[in-house]
Amino acid sequence: MLETLFGNQTAERVLLYIANYGEGHTSGISQTFNLPKSQVRKQLIKLENGGILVGRNVGNIRMFQISPRCPYKKELESLLEKSLSLLTANEIEKYYRQRRRPRRTGKKL
Repeated sequence: MLETLFGNQTAERVLLYIANYGEGHTSGISQTFNLPKSQVRKQLIKLENGGILVGRNVGNIRMFQISPRCPYKKELESLLEKSLSLLTANEIEKYYRQRRRPRRTGKKL
């Protein structure tokens, strides 16, 4: 739905992923949406150069998040939250509810 506003579907997915999880990296986003890493990387760099995202190195991985210096950060986050709330239950389960840490040993499924 935001594809027209952001220019393409990859940019929309990158921003929704980061809005949902708080941060993201090229491999994680590309694996989640089954997209080529080069497309995701291109969008991350474009958004970083535009001042929307900010990246930081964590080891050999570059993590991206919405820039706290972005002049319309609150409005962007509000728009992305609204978009996330309009997704179907299947899309939310498939793309936006992934485990971010390991399950405790012995815990039942």
